Amino acid sequence: MLNFCTYFDSNYLAKGLTLYRSLVRHAMPFRLWVLCFDNLTYEILQKLSLPQIYPILLSDFEYKDEELLNAKGNRSKIEYYFTCTPSLPLYIFKKYPEVDLITYVDADLFFFSNPSTIYEELKNNSVLIIGHRFPSYLKNLEKYGIYNVGFLSFRRDEAGLKCLNWWRDKCIEWCYDRLEDSRFSDQKYLDDWTNLFKRVVALQNKGAGLSPWNLANYHLSENNGQIIVDTDHLVFFHFHDLKEVQQWLYDPCLTQYKVRLDPLLKRHIYGPYIRELKDVTNWLSNINDSAYMKINSIRGRIHGNIVYRIVKKTKDQLTMLKKLLLGQSLVVVDGKVL
Repeated sequence: MLNFCTYFDSNYLAKGLTLYRSLVRHAMPFRLWVLCFDNLTYEILQKLSLPQIYPILLSDFEYKDEELLNAKGNRSKIEYYFTCTPSLPLYIFKKYPEVDLITYVDADLFFFSNPSTIYEELKNNSVLIIGHRFPSYLKNLEKYGIYNVGFLSFRRDEAGLKCLNWWRDKCIEWCYDRLEDSRFSDQKYLDDWTNLFKRVVALQNKGAGLSPWNLANYHLSENNGQIIVDTDHLVFFHFHDLKEVQQWLYDPCLTQYKVRLDPLLKRHIYGPYIRELKDVTNWLSNINDSAYMKINSIRGRIHGNIVYRIVKKTKDQLTMLKKLLLGQSLVVVDGKVL
């Protein structure tokens, strides 16, 4: 059985459940522990009672963890989320002694095929990391980290626990959403793992960790419904920064990486994900009523004065108009992504 963990608040609930559905389709049997960063998320997951999901109440996670609570007092919400990343696998190991291997996954991942090939590369090693794999013209982005936190595996052995505890200590000490002294959030710490720790594997499978920032590296093709990344099957895609502008309009934010939104990306990668995401959103709204209305009232809120909101909205509309004209946005009509 595969063991995964992730975290999110109510703003990311639909994406988290879309990740879950992709695991049901491709990774059974599995367990997915979800650290709920607000009570609303925990309430809804408890109500859904999905068989493979194990929600964790934030207060239970933080209980008697003075180091984590002290860090919480001097960080923003997102910085605290990042600070918690290494503590979550450690929490699972502590509470569930039968778990030998745990994989942390970001909530905006989506699986397109069985992840068994990933674990075949890990073999009996202790830690698995995945590089950002930036193309040459984006190498400057490595200042934010050579490796990506979106998918990480740790084994319950001496090497795995040593790495995981070291990472937690570093994140407790410093974990902020800025570049400072060769550090960046929870991510930049991963740069040194292959040198500092034993039995660390940097995944080579090109179909694992495909994302907007490395699409330009690969040739994508389709074969009998399967997406091929050079010669590897697509395992999962990281839908980083995908934005719902309107219910019928999505921005994949590919232009900043100089990637063209071609028909294959629309039909076979972004299309299936957006359809699933919209289906999950509709499902939640039908089964939840008042609780889900709270989520809708929270989502997409822009803070600031009225002048700021007007200026920002105008700039965003102009940007989206340009992307529409250039074919760099995703339009949804009757459930189809155009």
